[in-house]
Amino acid sequence: MPRTLRPGQRSELYVVEVGTGDSRLVHSSSTVLFEAPNWTPSGDLLVNGDGRLFRVGDGLEEIDLGGVPAINNDHVVSPDGRTVYVSADDGHLYAVALDDGTPRRVTNDRGPGYHHYLHGVSPDGTTLAYIGLEHVDGRRITNVWTIPAAGGDDVQVTDDEHADDGSEFSPDGKWIYFNSERAGHAQLFRIPAGGGEAEQLTFDERVNWFPHPAPDGSAIAYVSFPHGTEGHPADVDDVRLRLLSADGEIRELATLFGGQGTMNVPSWSPDSTRFAYVVYPL
Repeated sequence: MPRTLRPGQRSELYVVEVGTGDSRLVHSSSTVLFEAPNWTPSGDLLVNGDGRLFRVGDGLEEIDLGGVPAINNDHVVSPDGRTVYVSADDGHLYAVALDDGTPRRVTNDRGPGYHHYLHGVSPDGTTLAYIGLEHVDGRRITNVWTIPAAGGDDVQVTDDEHADDGSEFSPDGKWIYFNSERAGHAQLFRIPAGGGEAEQLTFDERVNWFPHPAPDGSAIAYVSFPHGTEGHPADVDDVRLRLLSADGEIRELATLFGGQGTMNVPSWSPDSTRFAYVVYPL
């Protein structure tokens, strides 16, 4: 079931200017718990909520998904802006034409209980990066996978029993960034897009999730939870939005009440000057 707001809670969408650190409120709702802000190449902001997808304008304008099952908060837009790819609650990924809502299932049947969680599309638009979740002997196993956007064979990129999430391509398509608990708790990593050895990028005591590389490669935005946090829960105090620069410097841009839904998917503006996030004040 889609998440809903608690009594007295709001969803608030902000855009932060990276250069100044100033945040601007774009939209607020006391009725719809919206999540996971995303940008189209033309500069429109998208969010999901109540199992649906919306374009943010004066309000929330629902996008026709052509009868796709209710979606969760994992969605990306193709580089040409013509297609939105979504993760549905039936466990599959779908491509939906933004001009007329025509849907197409992308993923293959991988067995009962298998779920695909979408996080990235390659810069040339040909490949999707997702997290494959399977249940093995009562355990939840997650790994990074890719699949052609047109449909085809799945390719496994990581193969381990550590919790991996948030797989997203670098701007040149050579790397996939992700978070993993292989270091003891969630830290940021990257791995060659075709597979290989993972490289750790953060090393602090906080629990770091969802690395989002800027389109120009200048920095990585990510969500940082307090030490000891398990998973990426909702409604956490002292969640921080951070930037990891190309030279390894970490800069904090915001501290907020949120977590799950705050910044799950690529949230940079096309010109790399801003990114969007959601907070959930009570």
